[in-house]
Amino acid sequence: MCNVELNKYSKTLTKDPTQPATQAMFYGIGFEEEDFDKAQIGIASMGYDGNTCNMHLNGLAEIVKKGVKEQNLVGLMFHTIGISDGMTNGTDGMRYSLVSRDIIADSIEAVCAGQYYDGLITVPGCDKNMPGSLMAMARLDRPSIMVYGGSIAPGHYKGQDLNIVSAFEALGNKIAGKISDEDFKGVIKNSCPSAGACGGMYTANTMASAIEALGMSLPYSSSYPALSKEKKEECQFAGHYVKILLEKDIKPSDIMTPKAFENALRLIMILGGSTNAVLHFIAIAKSIGYDLTLDDFQKISDETPFLADLKPSGKYLMEDLHNVGGVPAVMKYLLDLGLLHGDCLTVTGKTIAENLEHVTSIIDRQQNIIHDIKDPIKATGHIRILYGNIAEKGSVAKITGKEGDYFKGTAIVFDGEKEFIKGIEDKKIKEGNVVVIKNEGPKGAPGMPEMLKPTSALMGSGLGKNVALITDGRFSGGTHGFVVGHITPEAFSGGLIGLIKDGDVIELDAEKNTINALLSDEEINKRKAEFQQPDYKVKRGVLYKYAKSVADASQGCVTDL
Repeated sequence: MCNVELNKYSKTLTKDPTQPATQAMFYGIGFEEEDFDKAQIGIASMGYDGNTCNMHLNGLAEIVKKGVKEQNLVGLMFHTIGISDGMTNGTDGMRYSLVSRDIIADSIEAVCAGQYYDGLITVPGCDKNMPGSLMAMARLDRPSIMVYGGSIAPGHYKGQDLNIVSAFEALGNKIAGKISDEDFKGVIKNSCPSAGACGGMYTANTMASAIEALGMSLPYSSSYPALSKEKKEECQFAGHYVKILLEKDIKPSDIMTPKAFENALRLIMILGGSTNAVLHFIAIAKSIGYDLTLDDFQKISDETPFLADLKPSGKYLMEDLHNVGGVPAVMKYLLDLGLLHGDCLTVTGKTIAENLEHVTSIIDRQQNIIHDIKDPIKATGHIRILYGNIAEKGSVAKITGKEGDYFKGTAIVFDGEKEFIKGIEDKKIKEGNVVVIKNEGPKGAPGMPEMLKPTSALMGSGLGKNVALITDGRFSGGTHGFVVGHITPEAFSGGLIGLIKDGDVIELDAEKNTINALLSDEEINKRKAEFQQPDYKVKRGVLYKYAKSVADASQGCVTDL
């Protein structure tokens, strides 16, 4: 029999005799007498109708609520926002995407703290839902579990497996005259056949996998497909595990330790995960009080091979990995190699090693997705942190080995993504160019939108292997090619990226981890002296508040420093 007080927060409202109006409202929502003694679990659903990643989440949250009730707990569902990266990419709506992460964190924190919930289960789908969930969990530091909504099944058209990036790259093919109007439409109609997050090792699956390695979601959460029987069962079991966390008083601060963050970063490198994870994990770590830096990512990258043949740079999708054992099978391999800290606590109430005790290693299964460490795709990690006169405070490159490690070329500069798209339509970009897209940073855009439309257009047009692209914006997990983002300081703040001119020679070296414009100090100082701080592009609303408060990309673009 558990003697731990499970309702230590909610009793403030349910048991205090000086709160009669509060208790009257509990009766109004259907409480029986016995419910006033039960712990309350906030269930945060990110479900909304407008996005395949999130359209099914309210249904999953209802299953979570049922499972919570079966554990003699009270589950109280609430909702928070989401912005579809896939739908807004290439539009001004994308400026709201990264902003939404902090709004999600703020709203979950506000509801759970204001309503005195004893624990929290979140049900996220799309990219920013997950770091927003974890940031809120860290701030609240109450027993918490994240249940990932799962990834989408692949689409099919004329014998080809499709995913969301197929639709983006079809635009480049169309611009280059490589695809008929009929096939262009066929790809678009068949790329997203059902509910679930984008199917490759893009940002959603990167974050879900890494959060599982961090210990904040149940085993297999990141690899169960969105519409699978297993995903529904996971939702049902979440109530059982949150009760264990309540009984043992296991909080996010007990799980999200420095060693746990190392586990998460290690898995990101092994799987070839999204550069967005750099922003998000720095922000999550800050919320729990741990100073994770860009250099920590580089250290783990130097120590870790890239093993996964997953899209966008590879062949396979998350559903394929699920079919051969999922993320736990990969983690078991890493544990056997000594590349994971097995003693880290997780939301099961057990350690990583205990969770994986009966799991068969991915390397002992018949599969072609995860390479043997003796035969890596790349001997070190794909995420490279580059410094230089263009990025004095750092930048993030995604180098899988297929792009090469070095690029030197002449700059062609575009003031924003829209100007770039017009440039590629007008065939201004040539082999050997370093494409510079400026004024897309957290303050300058504002909101640091993803550059998936530009990189997909480059790939689709056939230029992807012959040009590089640098930006103070960021990239989708679906991006591939020789690309460098998160350049800090950004153009808006006087960074050199905003002062580069057409024809300047730029050198990118992912071995030496450098990014430099080959300009004299005299020329650089002259251009900086002429720089004038621009006005904010917006003067009111959430984007204005964000631009005024956001920290730079090297600090995770947090808004609460």
